[in-house]
Amino acid sequence: MAAEHISTLEIEDLHVTVNDRPVLKGIDLVIRGGEVHSLMGPNGSGKTTLSFALMGHPRYKIEKGAIRLDGRDLTGLPADERARAGLFLAFQYPLAIPGVTVANFLRQAVNSIRGEKVNVLDFHKELREKMAFLEMNDAFAKRYLNDGFSGGEKKRMETLQMLMLKPRFAILDETDSGLDVDALKVVCRGVNAMRGPSFGTLVITHYNRMLDYIEPDHVHVIVDGRIVRSGDRSLAEEIEEKGYQWVRELVGQEAAQGVVS
Repeated sequence: MAAEHISTLEIEDLHVTVNDRPVLKGIDLVIRGGEVHSLMGPNGSGKTTLSFALMGHPRYKIEKGAIRLDGRDLTGLPADERARAGLFLAFQYPLAIPGVTVANFLRQAVNSIRGEKVNVLDFHKELREKMAFLEMNDAFAKRYLNDGFSGGEKKRMETLQMLMLKPRFAILDETDSGLDVDALKVVCRGVNAMRGPSFGTLVITHYNRMLDYIEPDHVHVIVDGRIVRSGDRSLAEEIEEKGYQWVRELVGQEAAQGVVS
């Protein structure tokens, strides 16, 4: 039996400007299927810029570098093409779309990603199964997308999209922001259900608590647009204990000594 294909997302020397201001200053990162990478860093360090640049937001201009998924260069592609290639972004602040129901939105999205019209009965059966898994009431499917949703409902909606679209790589931009413990557990359950050789995750977070439910393989710290530290789960615990100033001081000391981290 042939081994299952392991997807790879490569970010090479990525430089990004926003309104002509340099934000990312050379990001190198490789995420493989089955891996969870956590990206941590202080406010303004470039975490959200990285997530939007990966998905092709036009405001985030890639000045240099490349983004490749299984060897395919996505750098110049629009957001919809990147989504069809297998990238997914869970927004920190999901937008509301009054007048468009959750079910209709997801059906159109699934049809677009899969490149064919999915049987209506099959779609609704799968949707009900995924909603039950995320402890969402069936009536949720008839509501307008994120319109009047609580913070927890919006994040469950993002997770539901991920489960239905089945991307190769998901970028979770501070998905834990504003969630209570119960909602956080449900969201993390969805991420863990996807974990496997054909699915990798970049978890962007400020805090260690999400990593209590999604065990990371690698933890990275970004400061001033550069990844300055990488390690295992213990690095996140050290950040939790000492804060980011500790990292800044270490980086400053190494720069003064001419040491490359």
